[in-house]
Amino acid sequence: MKEGEQETAQKIEPEKNQKKEQGKYEDILYLPRPVSGRHPQMPLQDRAAQFAPFAALTGHDEAVRETARLTDSYIELEEGQRERLDQRLSLLIQALRENPGQEPVITVTYFKPDEKKDGGAYVPVWGSVKKVDGYRREIVLKDGTSLPMDDIIAMEGDVFDGAED
Repeated sequence: MKEGEQETAQKIEPEKNQKKEQGKYEDILYLPRPVSGRHPQMPLQDRAAQFAPFAALTGHDEAVRETARLTDSYIELEEGQRERLDQRLSLLIQALRENPGQEPVITVTYFKPDEKKDGGAYVPVWGSVKKVDGYRREIVLKDGTSLPMDDIIAMEGDVFDGAED
């Protein structure tokens, strides 16, 4: 046999074997699929759901992401930094008293504690000051945001332009 004929013979042999196998099951090969008289047929949606991916450790991915998420530590301000903030806070209160209709625009950076783990983030907030609540020790912005005075590390704005640094 030549090379091309040999390849053709090799291709034909599996087809013969396949036909022999089919001949073995010829009596049941083309029968309709059996349907139970007792149980209703499962809907396609439910049949597909049984092959859905399985998560053996439910919530594990979320726990890993939460552990990997970084938070900042709370910074205790030095005495000089605390005095500077107190001076700026006094200027802000003075500006609100002297000009009751005006709402000075400031940028405040404060520590926002994390809800899920130790630490938090230093968040800058920009807005118009509505009032300074000395009793609750917070600065309230026009949009309703309350900023705790004890967590503020920086305040900037035009109202502080005359302040010594």
